[in-house]
Amino acid sequence: MKNKWMVVLMAACAVTADVALAFDAAKVPEVKRTQIGLYLSSAEAYDVASKEKVLFLDVRTRAEVNFLGMPTVADANVPYMEIDNMYSWDEKKGVFKLEPNSDFVTEVQDRLKQKGLNQHSKIIVMCRSGDRSAKAADLLAKVGFKNVYSVVDGYEGDVAKDGDHKGQRVVNGWRNSNLPWTYSLAKDKMYLQ
Repeated sequence: MKNKWMVVLMAACAVTADVALAFDAAKVPEVKRTQIGLYLSSAEAYDVASKEKVLFLDVRTRAEVNFLGMPTVADANVPYMEIDNMYSWDEKKGVFKLEPNSDFVTEVQDRLKQKGLNQHSKIIVMCRSGDRSAKAADLLAKVGFKNVYSVVDGYEGDVAKDGDHKGQRVVNGWRNSNLPWTYSLAKDKMYLQ
């Protein structure tokens, strides 16, 4: 009987630890919300990825990773979207048009297997600022993944709304939090399709 209560207490502590780590969903802007509702700040993502066996995916484009680096604790770059054609332009946004990566789910499944994880394992997805990672988490939820956390402030963070750095990505985010990252990319972590 004593052992039974000890197991129950340990399970309760584990659940409490996860809840304490989770980013407050009420503070997540609508564009960054996911169907599952699991969020982490970049600092929380670093802490989880450093201590637990998870799959941490950088879902930015290969160009972003190539020129801006990526977190040292990321397991792989698996782009949720890519620039399909360097000549396709999004007039509304004033940027090169991004197209969904049709291999995204398959690549995530392959990366899980490589790490000895499965569809029920914890997955952390991070993009530039939290918008695409939310969409990537939703796609994974749609195909049955239930434990996908979106990093709400992303790699570069949010845009300053005023001050000397208005319009620049200097608010929160992985790099602005001085979390470890590198320009040195490992080929085995890259999406090479």
